Amino acid sequence: MGPGIVILFSLFGVLNGQGGKQMSIEECCKDGRDRGVDNQDCTALPLISESTTCRIVQEQCCATVLEDTICTNGINMAKDQGGCDTQFPGSTCETKTAKMCCDCCLLGRAAQEKGLPCDHSLSLGYQCGLVSRACCDDGVKTNTLVPDKDNEALTGKDNPLLNECSNGLAKCAQECVGNGTCACFKGYKLKPDGKNCEDINECLLGASNCRGGERCINTLGSFRCQREVSCGTGYELTDSNNCKDIDECESGTHNCAPDFMCQNTQGSFRCRPKNQCGDGYIQDALGSCIDINECLAQTGPCHPGQSCMNTVGSFTCQRNSVNCGRGYHLNDNGNRCVDIDECKGPDGACAGHGCINLVGSFRCECKVGFIFNSISRVCEDINECRHYPGRLCAHKCENAVGSYKCSCTQGFKLASDGRNCDDLNECESSPCSQECANVYGSYQCYCRRGYQLSDRDGINCEDIDECALPTGGHICSYRCHNTPGSFHCNCPATGYTLAPNGRSCQDVDECVTGTHTCSETESCFNVQGGFRCLSFECPPNYRRAGENRARVERSDTVRCVKSCQPNDISCVLDPVHSVSHTVISMPTFREFTRPEEIVFLRTMSLAHSSPHISSDIVFDILEGNVQNSFDIVKRQEHGIIVGVVRQVKPLIGPLNMVLKLAMNYVTSGVVSHRNIVSVHIFVSEFWF
Repeated sequence: MGPGIVILFSLFGVLNGQGGKQMSIEECCKDGRDRGVDNQDCTALPLISESTTCRIVQEQCCATVLEDTICTNGINMAKDQGGCDTQFPGSTCETKTAKMCCDCCLLGRAAQEKGLPCDHSLSLGYQCGLVSRACCDDGVKTNTLVPDKDNEALTGKDNPLLNECSNGLAKCAQECVGNGTCACFKGYKLKPDGKNCEDINECLLGASNCRGGERCINTLGSFRCQREVSCGTGYELTDSNNCKDIDECESGTHNCAPDFMCQNTQGSFRCRPKNQCGDGYIQDALGSCIDINECLAQTGPCHPGQSCMNTVGSFTCQRNSVNCGRGYHLNDNGNRCVDIDECKGPDGACAGHGCINLVGSFRCECKVGFIFNSISRVCEDINECRHYPGRLCAHKCENAVGSYKCSCTQGFKLASDGRNCDDLNECESSPCSQECANVYGSYQCYCRRGYQLSDRDGINCEDIDECALPTGGHICSYRCHNTPGSFHCNCPATGYTLAPNGRSCQDVDECVTGTHTCSETESCFNVQGGFRCLSFECPPNYRRAGENRARVERSDTVRCVKSCQPNDISCVLDPVHSVSHTVISMPTFREFTRPEEIVFLRTMSLAHSSPHISSDIVFDILEGNVQNSFDIVKRQEHGIIVGVVRQVKPLIGPLNMVLKLAMNYVTSGVVSHRNIVSVHIFVSEFWF
């Protein structure tokens, strides 16, 4: 058979279905193989048992037969045609399998023809390697065919029809025996056509002799037993087919004694004593700590003239009985006292100072700045600052080893003599953000106009926001804009210009500058922040007194006097003798605290008329008194009666209104005539 991929089942006995017929694994496989021979779809086979295992055996045995058939077709094509490129068109799975077996067979035949070993070391796929070796071995066995005992044929002497085999009429795939019967090599069986042979899968049929721990792998005409993967002692096989160390300490499979601690190693473990011995002890095989007798060592631990005394875990050295006084020590033999030369060594007993050795003693010659202490016998530093207070340094004295150094307080620097202090000009290092003034021992920062010194550090200058000062609202008439170190004022975009003082806003008189848009028939009247084009027409039966002006001043009044037509009785009887128009421009008072007098109506009547004549003048507001913001009072000025119009409530501009006033001349309680005055009031939105 073709070397397909065989799935091995180590299932024997009976497969029990869930409530169905009991089927053996051999019966399940036989059913699948039979359906594979009939070229049925192996993924949609009718189930002969409800067992999942039986279904898997059916599908795999069926698939094995189909793959073997397809692969055998490819092998036969390689043997018969000697080529594969044009024999398998298309790209189906069956076509690819047949072409692979054809190509691998050609590879094996080529190796046999060149005398190369059939079991080559090429890294081919498993199935391709089997096909290649089978085709190679087939060429080798051509001259050494070994028939099965069951297919043994008669010799030429016993079979007169042997010539049918020799003349090639039998057309057997492997061998031809007497009377033209075809036979197969060992490991093959004859196909139903009586000529071709197919491989016997000994592994699937359970005909192998593999032992426990080995698995059977089918080959062409035979099989081989391969040992199962083993990781060795101390390792276990993981699901990913890798070897993993067994932690005997964690799993508790070690054999360490209670006084020992288990330590895992790769593939094994070690037993370590739990109690570690300290210095002066050695640990035996049982983990016990045994004292070391240091005195028995070949080289004694004590110096000459000393005796060694062993102790538990250590030892002590004791001097021999000879005791030497201060400044002496035992000689090497330990039997005589000799002088100690304290001055020997790189520093000697005087720590870098001059040293003079004496018998049983020594003397130090100290350097400048040190004094010899006869009790401690060392050179000690002299604290000059404490011995000579106020005489060495002008400001501060700091003691140093063997000397001293002077330093100055803040604002001063050490003079060239190293003792006095000179004033330090801190301004040279520009510590201030703007201006600096040096003073003795310090400095003072100050700022330019428009800045103030920071309260946080006294060094940096911060901009003064003049607009935010308590008086900032009155610095500029309209709006104040702060700038670094200064400020500037702005006026409304139209109708005003900044005054020469840079703070106030002054009105632009468009009537004077000629920037108004009034026509020739209109009079231009300047208001605060703009202008108005006015045109006053006299009512019927009235005529204008005076000329028409192109510009109307605040003090100007357009007056229309009555002019009746002849025989116009109604006109003559009308008490209104004149109609006047006057114009006034007012600001929005920022702080309105008392009435503002805005219009004065002067009469020609004397304040003290004849007592025989009962006459009076009555002033009245007829129209336009919005929210009673105005009143009118009568007053005497220079002996003349005057009507004063006052603003008694604040008005917020921009606002335009016409205040219609009446001057009633009353005689004996009857209005003899009246004059009408229309005051045109323009209130600006600004206070300036």
